[in-house]
Amino acid sequence: MFQTTAKYPAEMVKPMREELTSTGVEELLSSEEVDNAILNNQGSTLLVINSVCGCAAGNARPAVKLALNNNILPDRITTVFAGVDHDAVAQARSYIQGYPPSSPSVALFKQGKLVHFIPRHQIEGRLPEEIAGDLIDAFNKYCSK
Repeated sequence: MFQTTAKYPAEMVKPMREELTSTGVEELLSSEEVDNAILNNQGSTLLVINSVCGCAAGNARPAVKLALNNNILPDRITTVFAGVDHDAVAQARSYIQGYPPSSPSVALFKQGKLVHFIPRHQIEGRLPEEIAGDLIDAFNKYCSK
């Protein structure tokens, strides 16, 4: 059977994962971990759908790192990796209703409900500072002080 989902070598993806995890972002590797992060959190959860594409490297990951300097942050900050962690990404996307699959993208949940979403088309062509500003506005609005 022909497989349409890309698989990336671990050594290629490792630095892209570490760009977020080195800042304390929690990596979710299974659908169960995604469920736990989103459904079992009475506070707020940021979920970054990471990717190997250029807009993830030049825009999304730098924007998330900038936004993490804000005084108000989500209770839990997590990531899954598109094209690698298939079950985790599929489960994450199941919580992002009303939007087509998008990677990279960034979702903010409050008590298990999606309250803010930045899809790929709002990441491409924008400066990391602009995207970080959107995230910071969402953190200030939806996250505990």
